Amino acid sequence: MKLEQVTPVGEVVARLLSPHAEVVLHDSATDRIAAIWNPLSGREVGEPSLLGELDELTETGRDAYGPYPKVLPDGRRLSSVSAVLRDDAGTAAYVLCVNVDRTAFETASRLLAAFAAPVSGQPRVLFEHDWTEKLNESIAGYVQERGVPVERLSRADRVELLGRLDAAGVLSQRRSVPTVARALQVSRSALYQLLAEARKESHADPA
Repeated sequence: MKLEQVTPVGEVVARLLSPHAEVVLHDSATDRIAAIWNPLSGREVGEPSLLGELDELTETGRDAYGPYPKVLPDGRRLSSVSAVLRDDAGTAAYVLCVNVDRTAFETASRLLAAFAAPVSGQPRVLFEHDWTEKLNESIAGYVQERGVPVERLSRADRVELLGRLDAAGVLSQRRSVPTVARALQVSRSALYQLLAEARKESHADPA
């Protein structure tokens, strides 16, 4: 197995995981680094691989190892995998190691966890007069209750929902009609028809 046959593998892996991974190709015959991409560890080609355990590893019948933890001198934690590459005779010719820096992923995990933390309720002083909030909450609650998206609401569903919005005072707000029509995905004329039907049913309700 020639070095030029193996290096494209290390190069494409490094390209895919850049800049978060170091890819190292070790020559098992010389126990030295044959190639390295994105050297997070600061190592260079020709330095000792320090793979003294290679003979032991290649006798286990396994050629893929990891993920296993490693640490850089600056304290950064890595997740690493290694693959033993054999020639046609079955002899371990090279060991390809991929060392992924976990820093960016751990930072992202903490950030996402912070965003997922419970949030406090809306301050009433800011939102008590915002009728669009009431509109959005009412529609969201109704479609969740019905189990269908807005565009699949039936005519009866829209009449019922408009009745609720009207009772909540949303339709009495200035310029509410175009906003409500857009939210329900109907035309203004259709909204007026549905609203008339909702109010007619409300007046006919003995309750």
